[in-house]
Amino acid sequence: MALADLTSNGGILQPAQAMKFLRIMIDESVVMKEATVVPMKSHKQQIDKIRFGTRILRNGTEGAPLPEADRSKPDLSQVELDAQLLKAEVRLNNEVLEDSIERGQLKQTIMTLMAERIALDAEELVINGDTASTDPFLATFDGLIKQITSNVVPLSPTASISKSVFRDMLKAMPSAFLRMKRKMRFYTSTDAELDWRDSLSDRATVLGDSQITQDTTVPYGGVPVMDVPVFPETLGSGTNETVVLLTDPKNINVGVWRQIRFETDKDISSGVVIIVATMRMDTKFSEETATVKATGVKVSG
Repeated sequence: MALADLTSNGGILQPAQAMKFLRIMIDESVVMKEATVVPMKSHKQQIDKIRFGTRILRNGTEGAPLPEADRSKPDLSQVELDAQLLKAEVRLNNEVLEDSIERGQLKQTIMTLMAERIALDAEELVINGDTASTDPFLATFDGLIKQITSNVVPLSPTASISKSVFRDMLKAMPSAFLRMKRKMRFYTSTDAELDWRDSLSDRATVLGDSQITQDTTVPYGGVPVMDVPVFPETLGSGTNETVVLLTDPKNINVGVWRQIRFETDKDISSGVVIIVATMRMDTKFSEETATVKATGVKVSG
């Protein structure tokens, strides 16, 4: 993304530049790397859903159609992505630019670093967004944790992560979706994943040793347990709790409006260069009932 290319067309990135920006966002993320990222054509976009939720096979008679009562039709519905406006602004002192060892490349470096940081911030919003939050940024829209309401497994009393937590979550998942279990993921916080890994390392086996010596994903029942750095770890009355989510990552839609802007300007009197990044995004599950959330999961201090 050459800085000179951003001064035309109102700062809107060219399609190739926008895709490069999206790739940085995706590559720097944990959840978005596996989710369905939708380059939106406008700030609102409908995603069509179609599925057969019940049995469609019937006993047939040769040479005769099925009776009308035995005929099936798919469940049709839509998910609407409503991308919300987000901005980032960076100001660089001209003297910093002149003195930098990177010289003219510093602005380009700053923009790349902005894209990497925006990726982390965007994933934080996708995970922790809550319109009731006192944090204005997180109040932009409801994120994945807030959206899951149908299948909730509360740990009462609260407890550290363990195989029983994962077992109960799999049991809470509607059986219609469990046939795709191998594609699902458990998402949780970094400390919770470490607690899970540590509980296995206590075993005097090769499996126990591998949890200490290897940096590999530790699954339960064939479902990988993934740690996400932006997952909260200060929930609950003791501010030492987190959550665990179970879903197929492709069930997560992250919409980013294609008109991403990087605009630059100069404030001559202040002697600064201004870089402003503007984007719109939203996130929704395709099928909220195909998700499970465990709450009250303690994390070690």
